[in-house]
Amino acid sequence: MSLTLLATTHRVAPGLLTWKAWDVLRSAGRVLVRPGHPLLPYLRDAGVAAEETAVPDPAALVAAARDGDVVWVAAPEGDEDLMREIGALVVNDPLDVEVLHGSYDLPGARLLDLVAVMDTLRRDCPWDRKQTHETLVPYLLEEAYEVLDTIENGDYGALREELGDVLMQVAFHAVVAAERTDETAFTVDDVAAGIVDKLVRRHPHVFGDVSVSGADEVNANWEQIKAAERAEKSGTEASALDGVAMGQPSLSLAAQLQRRAGRMGAPDDLAPATGQDAGTGNDLGIRLFALVREAADRGLDAEAELRAVSRVFRDRVRAWERRRQRD
Repeated sequence: MSLTLLATTHRVAPGLLTWKAWDVLRSAGRVLVRPGHPLLPYLRDAGVAAEETAVPDPAALVAAARDGDVVWVAAPEGDEDLMREIGALVVNDPLDVEVLHGSYDLPGARLLDLVAVMDTLRRDCPWDRKQTHETLVPYLLEEAYEVLDTIENGDYGALREELGDVLMQVAFHAVVAAERTDETAFTVDDVAAGIVDKLVRRHPHVFGDVSVSGADEVNANWEQIKAAERAEKSGTEASALDGVAMGQPSLSLAAQLQRRAGRMGAPDDLAPATGQDAGTGNDLGIRLFALVREAADRGLDAEAELRAVSRVFRDRVRAWERRRQRD
C-alpha cells in the first residue's frame, strides 16, 4: 500500500512524462486528479482511468492509500501545502509515501516564466502597457551600466540580479514588438532564433567542419564572416564600420572605430591630427582620440581606465567630506 504524489512542471508540455511516471500511473489502483488538470487528456489517451476530484482532505488521501496504491497528480505549480500535511500525518503512523517527479525543467525553462510574466504585465499594468521602444531606452542603458558596476566592483553576488534586469528589458522590447501588425513585428522567439543562427554561423569551427589552430584564427574567421554578412546586407556600400553605435560613450566609440579600422589595415594617418585637420575644430577631441589609441597600444581600455580614476576621485572627495564634517 502506498501513496505517490506525482509532480510535474508546467514548463514542459503535458504528457511528456518519464517512463517511471507512466508505469506508476498505469499500475496504481487509483489515480486522483483535480478537474481541468492539463494532464487529463493524456491520461485518457493512455488508458489511465483517472478520477477527477477536488483537492482531497490529506487524512482521507492517506486513508485511501492504506487500502491500496494511490497516485495523486499534483497541480503543475505544485501542491506543497498538501504534501507537508501528508508528511505530518504519517510521521507517527508510517505509510510508504513517495514524491515522484514525472517531468523536469530543462536548462532555460524559467525563461518561459519571464515571457509569461511580461505578457501579463503588458496586458494588466497601466505603466507597462504604455511603454514604447523609445521610452524603454533609458532603462536598458541604466541596467547595462549597473551590470558594468557590479563586474568592475567584483560584486558577483549582485551580478545575477543585474543580469536579470537586462534580460527583462529584452523581454519587454520583444513583447512591445509582438503587438505590431506590419513587417517590423517580432517575438522573443524571433530574437532568440536570430542570435542562435548568428552564433552557429559565426562558429563554423564548432558547428561545422572548419578547423582552427587557436583563438587568433577564430577571431580572423569571425571578422571574415561578419564582412560577408555586411556585404550581403549592404552590397557595394558595405563598410567595416557598419554597425558601430555612434551613440555610445565617446571613449568606447573611438576605441571601437580604431579597432575596426585596424582590422582592415587602415593606416594610422587617417586619424585626426593636431593642427592638420581643420574639419574637426576640436583640438581637445583630437588629443583624446590619440589617448584612446595610446591606451589600446598598451593593452588598456580607455573607458575603463577613466572610470577607475573617477572612482578614486569619488572616494577621495567622500573622504574629504567626512574630514570636513569632523573638523
